[in-house]
Amino acid sequence: MTPVDASGPAATPQPGPARLRRLVRPGVAVLAGVLLFLSFPPRPLWWLALPGFALLGWALRGRRARAAFGLGYLSGLGFLLPLLIWTGAEVGRFPWIALSAVEALFIAAAGLGIAAVSRLPGWPVFAAAVWILAEAARARVPFGGFPWGKIAFGQAEGVFLPLAAVGGTPVLGFAVALCGFGLYEVIRQIRAYRATGTVPRGPLAAAALTVLVPVTGALAALPLVDDSAEDGTATVAAVQGNVPRLGLDFNAQRRAVLDNHVARTEELAEAVKQKKEPQPDFVLWPENSSDIDPYANPDAADAIDQAVKKIGVPTVIGAVVAPPTGKLRNTLIEWDPQKGPVTTYDKRHVQPFGEYIPMRSFVRIFNSNVDRVSRDFGPGDKIGVFDLAGTKVGLATCYEAAFDWAVRDTVTHGAQLISVPSNNATFGRSEMTYQQLAMSRVRAVEHSRSVVVPVTSGVSAIIAPDGRIVEQTQMFTPDVLVEKVPLRSSLTPATRMGTLPEALLVAVAAAGLGWSLLRSVRARRNRDA
Repeated sequence: MTPVDASGPAATPQPGPARLRRLVRPGVAVLAGVLLFLSFPPRPLWWLALPGFALLGWALRGRRARAAFGLGYLSGLGFLLPLLIWTGAEVGRFPWIALSAVEALFIAAAGLGIAAVSRLPGWPVFAAAVWILAEAARARVPFGGFPWGKIAFGQAEGVFLPLAAVGGTPVLGFAVALCGFGLYEVIRQIRAYRATGTVPRGPLAAAALTVLVPVTGALAALPLVDDSAEDGTATVAAVQGNVPRLGLDFNAQRRAVLDNHVARTEELAEAVKQKKEPQPDFVLWPENSSDIDPYANPDAADAIDQAVKKIGVPTVIGAVVAPPTGKLRNTLIEWDPQKGPVTTYDKRHVQPFGEYIPMRSFVRIFNSNVDRVSRDFGPGDKIGVFDLAGTKVGLATCYEAAFDWAVRDTVTHGAQLISVPSNNATFGRSEMTYQQLAMSRVRAVEHSRSVVVPVTSGVSAIIAPDGRIVEQTQMFTPDVLVEKVPLRSSLTPATRMGTLPEALLVAVAAAGLGWSLLRSVRARRNRDA
């Protein structure tokens, strides 16, 4: 070969098989995350979580710490970047990418733990518990946590859903992860048999159990899913007034939003008068249906009072309350047709970077939209249960539905029905509203309660205690849902046990990680000896 030949295109180094092989595991890790994302609503593809975890198990099994962390991070980005894209709908890409990048660190840590336990006997059990450990941490830190994207919330259509009544979102998520990791282990044992010709009876049976036990457990839990009316029924109306236009500027049209909800309520009163609709026992408006403080603005109070008097039943109003000093309050007000405002509930878990801005001066460097929140909201400290015409209604405002404790404690304090008033107008026509609706469906089964979701702009829905959507609206369409729903007072095992199932799964994860560390220490000592 001449020097000219040596310098020509033919001499350019080409990617060899070894280089391509290095990209396989990172690619599979990203694919695993994408499959987890695709298992979430609005797609009815809940089962994609199983191959997602199977691929994640393959990518992580036996990896060293640094590689496992990196692969877990790639998987987290593949999952969370598309899942949370709605967070940048009106404020630009930086908040979306920053949030996804931070939350993916928890999945990276899970990847590290899964790789560590992957050589243990029965490793799918420990790996699934490690995943739940990471979800538990993500639901608590930083700034009170961000549990959006818990695997359980993608299972509203799935066969595993009854397990929510057994142990809440931790047990439901554990079952899905266990089945997925077990599926990979079954395939691995079958491949080992084909390679050696020897049937690994014990390991194969254990792997098969990790797939069969979650499915069998879900079938065994079916009797816990009950939509019977233990305490009779209540006829509830959920008002979706709609907003004049999408985006962050919906707040600039606060009076129009209030008037929309007043108008829909008055139309319902007329329909009841003409016997086109049944008389509701109470009416539920969404979060932010009156961003004009009715305590400080008599015209807003008069409009609300007029509508409530016309319908003639207690109505829950979502309002922004602005005291003369201190922080704003995201408040639900029980408005009585005779007495006016009688009871309030202040949202207890206000949304960081949405309703208040932590580290405001630092965050402003990256995104000036933080100044749209010119006055921070403060959290309430009382559990929200209203007695509406004899029905005890538990209240979890919008973002709170993602937190196990925020819904559970309304039920343990007597709620016979749960309301999740929300405002999704800020997020346009994104998948956010469907993801949140799925949370409410899981909560319905978890606590065996009807759940009513009144939303400013959609999707509003009425959900039966078995998780079925009885009726729902279209997005950005003014509407009113009126439905007779069953009332229940019995407590599921999940409601009774609270955080205990999650604590037990965290203990299993800790035991697996400790066992793995002990084996590593012993192996190192043996090598040194």
